[in-house]
Amino acid sequence: MRKIALTIALAFAAAPAVAADPAKIDWSKVPVTNVTLFYPGQSSYEWLRTAAHPGSGVVQTGGACVTCHTGKEKAMGDKIVKGGPLEPMPVKGKNGTVDLKFQAAYDAKNAYLRFQWKTLNPHSGTEHQYLRFDGKEWKVYGYPKLDKVVQEGKQPGIYEDRMTIMIDDGKVPLFAQQGCWLTCHDGQRDMPKEFTSDEVKANALLSALKRNDVRKYLPASRNNPSDWKSGKSVEEINKIKAAGGFVDLIQWRAHRSHPAGMADDGYVLEWRNFDSGSNMFGGNADAKTHAPRFMWDEKKVGYKSITADQLRKGEHYLIREQNAVPFDPNAGWKEGDMIPDYFLSRDNAKGSAADNNAISSWRDGTWTVVVIRPLGLANDDDKSLKEGGVYNVGFAVHDDNITTRGHQVSFVKTLGIGAKANIQAVKLP
Repeated sequence: MRKIALTIALAFAAAPAVAADPAKIDWSKVPVTNVTLFYPGQSSYEWLRTAAHPGSGVVQTGGACVTCHTGKEKAMGDKIVKGGPLEPMPVKGKNGTVDLKFQAAYDAKNAYLRFQWKTLNPHSGTEHQYLRFDGKEWKVYGYPKLDKVVQEGKQPGIYEDRMTIMIDDGKVPLFAQQGCWLTCHDGQRDMPKEFTSDEVKANALLSALKRNDVRKYLPASRNNPSDWKSGKSVEEINKIKAAGGFVDLIQWRAHRSHPAGMADDGYVLEWRNFDSGSNMFGGNADAKTHAPRFMWDEKKVGYKSITADQLRKGEHYLIREQNAVPFDPNAGWKEGDMIPDYFLSRDNAKGSAADNNAISSWRDGTWTVVVIRPLGLANDDDKSLKEGGVYNVGFAVHDDNITTRGHQVSFVKTLGIGAKANIQAVKLP
């Protein structure tokens, strides 16, 4: 772990100056809020409004999920994860709940959001998908556990751990009551009535946005909130965005952001978007040949690729400025050689997409992640955190090599920055 600790230290040293040193905050003086995250299965926006959901009447009249479900998260998660109407593809060994510890602090420049949770596996979830040479071509190796190829045993389950926070400043109707369920719909990936490629190609909104699948969206972006195909015009959606009618989405990723000392910055409106600018990671597969763009620098790390038997036996990050060189197609590749499907580069991170720094570690089976979010952001794709503000927040954890709906989620809490709320951020000296 010494090598990765140094990587993070160097990455964070290159970040814009912060008012406090996050590594030196005395978190023992900051109250801990314990939040139970539960497995939701396919409980979409649409399902919550059907007779199959006993609380549909409450939901349809704008009521809050906690009206009926406070304190029942564990019972619900443990039941849904085992399979049934809300989980047609149960994942063996999947946990129904995650116990999340959350703390919040702030100073004149930043909010510091600290998350801790114990992982299901006895190893950190830092592995992500690879490009594997089969003797002729480079092909993707490793998929999330909800994918059919993993469930059928044709591919191993390989996917990074993630920690997510959604933030609303009161401008998204019903988010305070129903949280992330506003963003989860039938038709999306791994959901009932999942889209087909032909449906996406024929959809006016997604074609205009140059999207090739269906992801999270808010009801306000559709003429019929329950029909992803009924998208409003790009002009109408831009007006909603300008009025602040979007949810901020910050994602920390164990493979694609952890080594760079950052967290994604994005938002949900008509799709699950990244903020303007560029992220700290990029796809490593050449668009035409599918061969890697970068490989490990053998002179620095002692190898140019790994094999499957080396998975979870080291820190396998491909960092462009530190341990990578351009791919050499004539380097004597053998069947089974593997190179990460993503490369990392803090230098690549630009614009609003690069707002969030993070420091993180995995020790004794527990992730500790501190997201550093600047106060007073003025970008048109950010929710601006300010002293005196109260925000609706929801949390999610992706654990055990899974993505899309395979996470554990929370009901909505309120976060106060120097203001009364469910969770009150502590002002640092």
